[in-house]
Amino acid sequence: MGSGILFSYPQLATLAGLQGVIVYAISSACPLMIFAFLAPIIRRKCPEGFVLTEWTRQRYGIVTALYLGGLTLLTLFLYMVAELSAIGQVVGALTGLDGLPVVIVECIVTTAYTCMLPAPDEVFAVRYRFVDNITPLALGGFKISFVTDNIQGAMICCLILIATITIGAKTDIRPELIADSGLLNSSLIGWQIIYILPVAILTNDFFLANYWLRAFASKTDKDLWIGISAAMIVILVVLTLVGFTGLIAVWSGAFPGDPPMEDGSVAFFLLLEKLPNWVVGIVLVMSVCLSTAAFDSLQSAMVSSASNDIFRNRLNIWWIRGAVVLVIIPVVVLALKAPSILQIYLISDLLSAATIPVLMLGLSERFYWWRGFEVLVGGLGGILTVFIFGTVYYGDARLGGELILLEQGLYTGDWGAFGAFIAAPLGGLLWGFVALALRLAVQLVLSRVRGTRFDALDYPFLVPQEDSDALAAETNDAITTKITGKFF
Repeated sequence: MGSGILFSYPQLATLAGLQGVIVYAISSACPLMIFAFLAPIIRRKCPEGFVLTEWTRQRYGIVTALYLGGLTLLTLFLYMVAELSAIGQVVGALTGLDGLPVVIVECIVTTAYTCMLPAPDEVFAVRYRFVDNITPLALGGFKISFVTDNIQGAMICCLILIATITIGAKTDIRPELIADSGLLNSSLIGWQIIYILPVAILTNDFFLANYWLRAFASKTDKDLWIGISAAMIVILVVLTLVGFTGLIAVWSGAFPGDPPMEDGSVAFFLLLEKLPNWVVGIVLVMSVCLSTAAFDSLQSAMVSSASNDIFRNRLNIWWIRGAVVLVIIPVVVLALKAPSILQIYLISDLLSAATIPVLMLGLSERFYWWRGFEVLVGGLGGILTVFIFGTVYYGDARLGGELILLEQGLYTGDWGAFGAFIAAPLGGLLWGFVALALRLAVQLVLSRVRGTRFDALDYPFLVPQEDSDALAAETNDAITTKITGKFF
């Protein structure tokens, strides 16, 4: 969770009402359970893996792993842009000051303790679950990210409790506005997001390497279940409370305000204007805690993903960290120009909705013949399908292209966004099976020409894993999976 929740959740509440608040909160919290289900499975299939791309390389080959690694880095980049944009807007809305200095200070502080301080071999530590045994001097990387997450999480819970009690005690609800608002009734967007949000958030969580790092760092599967269950409950409660501020803003008359504001993303801040200044201070501190907790996790995840997924741990970690520091420059520039935080998330969601379904077919032994070529074509084909759908639906190729970027957001009152999130996964699967047919046809022709047996549908032989645990214990070096799957 980052400070962006103070914009997106109240905004949806002003549009979809109570139905939207409940659906959004549940859709954001419950998908975390997928890590409790899938992490143990991937551990068994890829014992040396610690992020999704490691299993992808073993299952689908190098090309697909690089493709997924690139999408993962792009997702982390977009999330970093959204986070800095959000905290800058929060500071501006709460204090009236320019948010740029706060953004720069946050980048410097999180970079200092995430990328600049000495750290252990992160890959080795996560893979062999030695996170708790890292020495106190090993301050850098995800270890300190874990520590700061715990501290910030405790602070956020306390601040949320204080802010909730204060808003409940100091805000006057006007009963006549409750009936007039219609926010207790169902709506078109309320029904649409029952499908859109679970698909968008569930698939996008697969691209967040910071989640996978934490999932694979758990000592046992039981610890993983306990940790994720507790996190899901806390997130569900926090997001529900934040979403309700949008309803309270409308029912108290704070939103749309005078003069009326059309953008529901400011509902939370209009509500704060009616509360004492010390409440604003608490919310500001809470926002900074949320933002730093999210941003340092994204930074450490980007370092680990780039090091392992792209360079296979062959490039010195300090070069990777230096590159991440340089990436922050365009992140800040884009964050200052980002028109909508929700739109940034939706772009990433649409990419994941097209890619993850075709990728996850490989987890099933029944799809042993599914290869990386189908995943790559399916993922790109899913995005193409969104363009085709948008062009047909709107009757305009330009609007079809804009639908890929979801420039109109979710709240257009039509079926464009809904159709996009149906077209992406279904189109991805259809293009994947078309790619499968094409690959099998090519391989059949090649086998006839070469006079060899057609073996594209043969069940693969199980290759025994090397004793990497023993080797790593002797050398203290990071070991990467030697088995590489087939792309074509």
